[in-house]
Amino acid sequence: MATRSTPPYRSMPFHERLPWLASLRARLRAGLFWFLRRIADTDDAKEIQFDGLRNLLPRRPAFAVPNGHQPYPDLAGLGAVSATASRADVVLITARFRSGSTLVWNLFRHIPGCTAYYEPFNERRWFDPAVRGSRTDQTHRGVAEYWREYEGLAELADFYDERWTHQHLFMDEASWNPAMKRYVETLIDRAPGRPVLQFNRIDFRLPWFRRHFPNAKLVHLYRHPRDQWCSSFADPRAVPRTLSIADFARYDEYYLLNWCRDLKFYFAFLDDPAVRHPYQLFYLIWKLSYLFGRAYAHHSVAFEELTASPEPSLMRLVHVLNLPDAPIAQLVKLIDKPRSGRWRDYASEAWFQDQEQACENILADYHGSP
Repeated sequence: MATRSTPPYRSMPFHERLPWLASLRARLRAGLFWFLRRIADTDDAKEIQFDGLRNLLPRRPAFAVPNGHQPYPDLAGLGAVSATASRADVVLITARFRSGSTLVWNLFRHIPGCTAYYEPFNERRWFDPAVRGSRTDQTHRGVAEYWREYEGLAELADFYDERWTHQHLFMDEASWNPAMKRYVETLIDRAPGRPVLQFNRIDFRLPWFRRHFPNAKLVHLYRHPRDQWCSSFADPRAVPRTLSIADFARYDEYYLLNWCRDLKFYFAFLDDPAVRHPYQLFYLIWKLSYLFGRAYAHHSVAFEELTASPEPSLMRLVHVLNLPDAPIAQLVKLIDKPRSGRWRDYASEAWFQDQEQACENILADYHGSP
């Protein structure tokens, strides 16, 4: 019996059984792609694509900038490096949320000759009285307001972009953000005395800051991840230990899920199904932040060290920053040692170790991959 050279009619794709449908499908497909190409060729579409890719693919066209004169004597001279960005007296503090960064900012606020800016990228826009409100966090002891140093700096609105709080959280040396640079430069320029800027959103932007503010001193503050995790909740015992990532949003007061959504394009394991608990996401971000801080900062200090042994810890800090007149004895009085080990109210040590080990295995695979 002869074998069929073509498949049975019923096994043929539907559009091949009806030639007119195949023709219609082809015409519709051609029309759709013609329409998409026309849209993609517009400036608006190109801007959307560029904005989405600019930090994923931050390479900029390279061109030589020759040293020497201009080809015509009446042209302006070659651009010079900003004197503000080159200042050597600037202090940049980088820390995660709930790591004691407000305490450190408040210490600098009490050092004569320093102007300490609190969270310059904060969405409350400290420079704008109509937006910032009057609320303070009750856990920030001894702090009545955050915005005194921003008074009279309405010009910052010309540069501020709220997207800095949740987009492009990773910036390497080649990233392009002139508005951010001018915003920081304005704070530096307008500071009476020595500028100190305390950030909670630059840990993955440190390469960019080191390139654009090369002479600034960078201080890195970190805290034990278990205590930091529990400090992000009003009552850790009210947060179910079996909480899934999908159900974490209602407890997420410090933007963990937003950070993961943005950073997953650079650190793919933040979107890995193997990461099952929100503490694992927290730990991965914490560990990456710690590694960035140790790699790029001039001085790293643990919150536990600062609160347990404040005097020697502060002595080391002011020595690195060349602040010999800092009133150490008065600063020590501003430091309250919090109760450590609150994480035991949330889960056992074995539980935390299991979560952390899973994360360390993921990071080992990531760093070991070719």
